[in-house]
Order: sequence, then C-alpha cells, then structure tokens
Amino acid sequence: MMVLASIFDTISIQHYLVLSTILFVIGVFGVLTRKNAIILLMCIELMLSSVNLLLVAFSTYFGDVSGQLFVFFIMVVAAAEATVGLSILVLLYRNTRSVDVGLFNKLKG
Repeated sequence: MMVLASIFDTISIQHYLVLSTILFVIGVFGVLTRKNAIILLMCIELMLSSVNLLLVAFSTYFGDVSGQLFVFFIMVVAAAEATVGLSILVLLYRNTRSVDVGLFNKLKG
C-alpha cells in the first residue's frame, strides 16, 4: 500500500498536462482526418475526456472542488451529445446504408 502512495506522490501536474494534451491532439487529429461518423463521435468524446482530466487535475492541485463539479456537468452534456449523435447516425444509416459524413449533403431538402 505504501508503494502505491509513493507512486501517486511522484506524479506532478505536468504529467497530467502532457497526457491531456496528447489525448486532445489525438482527438483533433481524428476529427480532422476521418469521415466515419462513429469515429468522429469517439474523437469528440476523447477531447471532452482530456479536458475533464485536466479540470480534475487542476481542481485537485489547487484544492478547489469547483473544477470537479464542472466536470460533472460536462459529462452530462457529453452523454446528451452521444445520445443525439447516435440517434442521428441511426437515421442516416436507415436512409443511406452508410455512416459516411460526406453523405449528410444528401439529407438537405
């Protein structure tokens, strides 16, 4: 148990900054390069998770709970976004038999 506590003592705020930045960059790269709508939603969720990680790290570092409360609201919005996004994808798949983002132009009336 003491080894686990010493590992957590050696992790600094810079480690969280680097990890969060890497996750956010992977998410942005996925959004900019992919055409599959499911992968786009996953990359957006990855970006939201990296921001949540950073907010929790800063909240813990400064001893303030407001960052953790803000993360809770971000998670609620992310769940709503995933629900609406997946329902739009189901409708898109029913109409076109594909989840390619380029096919959204066909839905213009």
